[in-house]
Amino acid sequence: MNRAKRILRSLSLVNSMYSTQLSRAQPLCHQVTHLSPLLIAKPPHAYPFHVTHQKLFFSSKSEPIVDLVLSDDWSKRLEQELSESSSKLTHENVMYILKRIDRNPEKAYQFFNWVTEKSRFKPSSAMYSLMLRVLANKDTMKEFWVIVTKMKEQGFYVDEDTYKTILEGFRRRLNMASDATAFSHFHKRMVKDNAMDEVVKQVVEVVALSDWTYDIEKKLRDMTIAVSENFVLRVLNELRLYPSKVLNVFKWVGENSSFEHNSVTYNAAVRALGRYDSVEEFWSMMKEIKSAGFEVDLDTYIKLSRRFQKLKMLEEAVMLYEQMMDGPFKPSLQDCSTLLRTLGTVPNPNLDLVFRVVKKYEAAGYTLSKSVYDGIHRSLTSAGRFDEADKIMETMSASGYEPDNITYSQLIFGLCKAKRLEEAGKVLDVMEAGGCVPDIKTWTILIQGYCAANEVDNAMLYFAKMMEKNCDADADLLDVLVNGFVRQKKLAGAYKLLTEMVTTARLRPWQATYKNLAQNLLGERKLEEALDLLHLAKKQKYPPFPEPFLQYISKFGTVDDALDFLKALTVKEYPSVSAYQHVIQSFFHEGRHSEAKDFLFKCPHHIRVSKAICSLFGSAETTSAAVSVQSSHNLQQKLPVKD
Repeated sequence: MNRAKRILRSLSLVNSMYSTQLSRAQPLCHQVTHLSPLLIAKPPHAYPFHVTHQKLFFSSKSEPIVDLVLSDDWSKRLEQELSESSSKLTHENVMYILKRIDRNPEKAYQFFNWVTEKSRFKPSSAMYSLMLRVLANKDTMKEFWVIVTKMKEQGFYVDEDTYKTILEGFRRRLNMASDATAFSHFHKRMVKDNAMDEVVKQVVEVVALSDWTYDIEKKLRDMTIAVSENFVLRVLNELRLYPSKVLNVFKWVGENSSFEHNSVTYNAAVRALGRYDSVEEFWSMMKEIKSAGFEVDLDTYIKLSRRFQKLKMLEEAVMLYEQMMDGPFKPSLQDCSTLLRTLGTVPNPNLDLVFRVVKKYEAAGYTLSKSVYDGIHRSLTSAGRFDEADKIMETMSASGYEPDNITYSQLIFGLCKAKRLEEAGKVLDVMEAGGCVPDIKTWTILIQGYCAANEVDNAMLYFAKMMEKNCDADADLLDVLVNGFVRQKKLAGAYKLLTEMVTTARLRPWQATYKNLAQNLLGERKLEEALDLLHLAKKQKYPPFPEPFLQYISKFGTVDDALDFLKALTVKEYPSVSAYQHVIQSFFHEGRHSEAKDFLFKCPHHIRVSKAICSLFGSAETTSAAVSVQSSHNLQQKLPVKD
């Protein structure tokens, strides 16, 4: 609490931060009248789906093997039980089981080995790729390399999406640079050593660059291709940016070779076709995969659903979810919650899509969980349907799920979106009255609502109230406030807030916050303050961001400004030669040649005589001579004048 008081006192926000006087928030004596029913138990109301008061019990008749694998340590007895309980395994079965146990990499590896070695199940490229993603973490690297080696020995390859996902995980998330390098080298050798690689490239080259004609089919027949599952997967993946060609090749292979499409190739086809410009072809293939007696595997579903959600193809995402819930390999509760979250976070939620997802979820025999209730509530509040959102909250409570910070934060977000800011602020009192303490995310959503409405003074009132309640700010909230000040052109307030939070609260802002404020300060010719931010960012180990400073100094700055900038830019005694070079080039770019020369004369000697700098002004001899003349001239100016 003492630290919060010091921070609030040191900010001195009354006049320095904005013209509107900051006063302490008055006690709120009125609660949100709109929300009063939340505290009174009422019977559930009618919804476009059936609402039940039971807690979640998520189970599926298709999961006996999952339950067995997760129930106990791996043993001979477990293997015997698996053998007795498992009917004929299919690609879809195995993919479903692996996806359901992927959070337990060791069990997934043991099950995969049992399936492929003891049960004599023939794995596919897609199955191997899934196992690689499951095992790509620090605790199972030994098993990871075993799978990679098996893939190479059996003629499989790591598809491009899997390769990039794993590589990025090694480099960024897991900080495993050596494993990333080794995997990259192995992948390159795997592709190079694959005898099929050249054939795949030839096929793609023939198909991709021309319309599908009889001549194209003749060229393919003349190539005498040995069609295999791996070959089809490689070609479809390479043609994924040409959806119509995917369909053509898929049909041609099925009609003109001895190869018979299976679940693996059908799933590869729907993955390739699930895009904006091939929606009709995608749904046509979805019908075909059913008529052929196969199913979309769970891994394919998750990839397609994520892609549809990312591309905002929400109708397709919901239709795909409905089809999967009607099949034997149903998406998990998490998949349902993720889809509802996406539907609720678009600017104008489509409630019809939300209710379709919930109805299909319940129709499969599952009861509503807290995350599903939150998904419905999120969409209702974002759409401004607050009466119905109240009823959902009542039903949640009656079902044993008390509203928490997530629930109230969604309500606050919706009220702020509807410009009902005063009501949004009073939600905090309702929360506290119900024993729910607002967390930093809840405060941030409310403060962001005020900033978005250009009411940064009220946002600061709530910021002060938050600090008084001993809730520490974080980088997200600071970014929200700084952006709020910037939008209202109150840069002095933004600068004061950021510097005080760094020096007093020891907060580490996002680098983007530093950059944004520095650029805006430079736009108002406040170089000194912008350089202060560069100093602070440097102390917090952020890499330099010189571009906005170079642009400003080259147009408006003095030679001394340029030197101050270089001093703020580096932690060393002198900046690099390239840093000086960039300053000189920026002066030249703006036609300020005299400033460039004056800057040169003030540079350290080792900078003036470097080849890179001399080349900007001509020969080294010319530059050195000019420097000597200028130095002599400067010395004469300093000598006392004789009578």
